[in-house]
Amino acid sequence: MIVAGGAVSSSERLLPEETPIALSFNGSTQAVMMASPQDLEDFAYGFALTEGIARPEEIESVTVLPTTLGVDLQIWLKDAAGERLTARRRSMVGPVGCGLCGIDSLEEAARKPRRAPDSDFRIRPEEILAAMQALRAHQPLHDVTRAVHAAGFWETGAGLTLAREDVGRHNALDKLAGALARRGLGEGVPGALVLTSRVSIDMVQKAAALGAPVILAVSAPTASAVAMAEEAGLTLAALARDDRFEIFAHPRRILLENPAHVL
Repeated sequence: MIVAGGAVSSSERLLPEETPIALSFNGSTQAVMMASPQDLEDFAYGFALTEGIARPEEIESVTVLPTTLGVDLQIWLKDAAGERLTARRRSMVGPVGCGLCGIDSLEEAARKPRRAPDSDFRIRPEEILAAMQALRAHQPLHDVTRAVHAAGFWETGAGLTLAREDVGRHNALDKLAGALARRGLGEGVPGALVLTSRVSIDMVQKAAALGAPVILAVSAPTASAVAMAEEAGLTLAALARDDRFEIFAHPRRILLENPAHVL
């Protein structure tokens, strides 16, 4: 039912699914996230990578097991990764929108990010705006529901080559990370992450774990996220809308016409 201008009319609207997804490593549940039930193998690989649990080559298999309560993502690790996980157990049972729920120590919440690898990747201002515009065309679920986030990957000369959607912004980034990793781009990806969401400290942690040198976002970052991007050596540009954006960290990868004016 729609109420507009004092008038009431009947209507129908498609809504996104929100499903409990259990991420189980070597038979033990590590996290339960509320997520969109698409691209779940990507989610498994991306979560393992961005949470520092395992690199793609350390994953033996992923099985998507539907249950009456949700979906169990059964991820089996090779011995070395399994031993690391046993030594660093982490519980993250939490709702959508919470990327740090359930962690068992303050040290884990503020863990130091991986440093961005040396990269020749550079991006022009017009490419930043083109990347944000391109992401809008890669959000079919958002187009019909208006209720999901997206994360995309921009490559110079190729444009937006991958995108993933989810009801949770962290999940969308994890799915994108997994998709990149499964294509052999899991370490030091030479491109820009493009996000529809705000940038929080955990989003920077995930981007750093992926090794992406540039983050572009439509919304503002938090102060802690900016500080972490500075520490990690990540270029962070946000509030990218229409014909403007703001640079918050490491502007050297953005090819500005007047770089001498940047403090």
